Formats: sequence, structure tokens, C-alpha cells
Amino acid sequence: MRRPDARAHAHPAWWAYLLHRLSGLGLALFLPLHFWALSQALHGAAALDGFLQLADQGLFKFGEWGLVVLLSLHMMGGVRLLLIELGPASGLRKNWIAGAAGFAMATGLAFALSLLS
Repeated sequence: MRRPDARAHAHPAWWAYLLHRLSGLGLALFLPLHFWALSQALHGAAALDGFLQLADQGLFKFGEWGLVVLLSLHMMGGVRLLLIELGPASGLRKNWIAGAAGFAMATGLAFALSLLS
């Protein structure tokens, strides 16, 4: 069996692939928790208020920040792939990878700053 070249894991495109895949998995794992939180409204105002009090704690705020970063990473990774697949240019564009990462970091920082104010 042929093994992949270890140098491929140092390539920026591999890291972009890995971040896109992991952010997608993280978002998929979040969905059941999100649906459970929404279902609290079906159990009445008291159940929803109890959940909202729990969600106002610091650990949940950190989780919200992580979710925003995951969403931003996944969205920009998808845009990068669309540009590669459908755009006039072909091949790897390292500046698109850097732009996607920069956008995700800026979004995460903006959300973190909004949590502090």
C-alpha cells in the first residue's frame, strides 16, 4: 500500500482542508444541542427562562464565540472552494487561504469584543 507523502501535511491547502472539515464537523455536532435549546420554548416560558439563565454564564459565552469562529471558518472555506471550482483561475491560491483565515479571525475578534461590552 502506498503511503501519502508527509510533506503534503505542511502545505497550506491541506491545513485549509483540515480546518474546513473540522469546522463542518463541529457545526454538525452543535446542531442537536441547538435543537434541544429551541425545544425549551415548547415546554413553556419557565423552561426557556431557565435555559437562558444557564446560557448567560461565561462558559456558554465562550462556546458562542467558538461557534461564531467555526461558522466564519466554514463559510470562508466554502467560498474559497467555490472560487477555485467556479472561478476563472485554477489551482491553489494561498492569498485566498490567508483571506479566509483573516476574515474568520476578524469575525471572532469582533464577536469577542461585543461580548465584553
